[in-house]
Order: sequence, then C-alpha cells, then structure tokens
Amino acid sequence: GAARRGRLTLAHGVVETPVFMPVGTTSMRALEAAAQEGPHEAGSGETEIFILPGFRFQVVDALVTNFHLPKSTLLMLVSAFAGMQTIRRAYAHAVAQHYRFFSYGDAMFLTRKPDPDVDDAV
Repeated sequence: GAARRGRLTLAHGVVETPVFMPVGTTSMRALEAAAQEGPHEAGSGETEIFILPGFRFQVVDALVTNFHLPKSTLLMLVSAFAGMQTIRRAYAHAVAQHYRFFSYGDAMFLTRKPDPDVDDAV
C-alpha cells in the first residue's frame, strides 16, 4: 500500500514520509478515511469509518494513543491495529503498574500488527 512507499496523496499535494504515525485515534481515522475515500479540503469532511478487528489499514504504520475504556469502540480500534493479544498484554501491564487510563491518562506507542489475516482474538 501507499504507506509502505511513505506517500499519502492529499488535496494540497503528496506527503512523503517513511512512517505515518498519528497521535490519537481521531487522526488515525481521518488518515484511513482519506485513503479510502480520497482527499478532502482540510476541515471540510466527515467520516463514518468504523475500525474493528479485520479492518485493512492502508496508511497508518504506528499510533500514539491513551488507554481506552473497556468494551469501547476505541479499544476495538487499537485491537484491530496492534492485535488483540498485544492489547491484552499492554492492558495487563498497565493495570499491574497502576497506569492512568482514559483521556487524561498515560499513553502507549503501538505499531501495526504484521499480518491482518492472522486471527489473534482467541
């Protein structure tokens, strides 16, 4: 995909970078929606993109985000991105180390799981 070449086509031109790493899930959703729907003028669009396990990421390689609420759509998003087992281990570590959760808590750095066809939800 385009992310492997470090190239994203936006309304104002082509952005070349070795890695696409948004900060936050909203930025991730915006980048993935632009990859699917095509470029938009800044601030002009909305997206209905819903990312859950099985989603095929086209652009984002890494993500900085906080620890999300259990049973939330954002927990599903990070599980789709990094893999369910990776997220379970990260959350177990976070609980054991007394990390702060939710919007004003601690953050984590995630990389995309290597193979989207691997079902790790067990």
